[in-house]
Amino acid sequence: MTECGERTTGTAVPLGEGGRTDSATEAFVAHRNLLFTVAYEMLGSAADAEDVLQETWLRWAGVDLDTVGDRRAYLVRITTRQALSRLRTLGRRRESYIGPWLPEPLLTTPDVAEDVELADSVSMAMLLVLETLHPTERAVFVLREVFDLGYDEIADAVGKSPAAVRQIAHRARSHVAARRPRDVVTPAETRDALQAFQRAVETGDLQGLLDVLAPDVVLLTDGGGLKRAVPRPVAGAGKVARLLAAGVVKFGAGVSVEPVQVNGWPGLLLRIDGEIDGVLAMRVETGLVTGLYFVRNPEKLSHVERETVLSR
Repeated sequence: MTECGERTTGTAVPLGEGGRTDSATEAFVAHRNLLFTVAYEMLGSAADAEDVLQETWLRWAGVDLDTVGDRRAYLVRITTRQALSRLRTLGRRRESYIGPWLPEPLLTTPDVAEDVELADSVSMAMLLVLETLHPTERAVFVLREVFDLGYDEIADAVGKSPAAVRQIAHRARSHVAARRPRDVVTPAETRDALQAFQRAVETGDLQGLLDVLAPDVVLLTDGGGLKRAVPRPVAGAGKVARLLAAGVVKFGAGVSVEPVQVNGWPGLLLRIDGEIDGVLAMRVETGLVTGLYFVRNPEKLSHVERETVLSR
């Protein structure tokens, strides 16, 4: 909670004299959840998104507000530039990451799931698609397709001409369309698949797993070198089902599975002996699980103990 009583992300914002927020602080607080969402979609990391928001605040606090016509657009511009700078640094860091890299999962509020476009844009599957874009392409795609900013506004944010931004947007849109799920799935359909998957996992029902997994399902596990994880993607229903069943046998009664909202979609929070061990998100197409994303890296689990508010 902020001093104004509003649920937001965790970035600290100082108050003005006498405990009252000044105009700069009021504008920042009003748009902070939006700015966090922009940064998170560009970075796939809540921790880095919060750092970007702190940097955005520091720059925003020094701006002469009399020169700002649209405060929301100006704040988005600062956030985008800071996120672009950090994204280029993260790209180099991820090249040396141990095992598959997955986005940092978020426990999201119910209203995110109600906004299907927002939920799709922050899903683990979509964030992995966005990882395949160049930084500027990713920024343009996010600002245009998710937040519906005009080409002139995006041009100011990424330092390109409006004509160049149009070309980048077209290229990024085509790139994403070729890689995103073609089947339109509702949260209810994903929830049904998740429930069948959960029942099979909890009972160690190998056939039950085979029934809910697509033949070409892919499992990615992210331990970051800190927790045991499969070092490469596992493909095929048989291989994935046997691996999951073996995990259930290994941990036995110590494992508990809790349905949660992960990045706007139904997912599972796994605990071992009461301690959070990981978060499982999934991709569903035609009623079957086609992608499983299991994050065990403890450095990526700080945002699964409380809900994160996203907005656009």
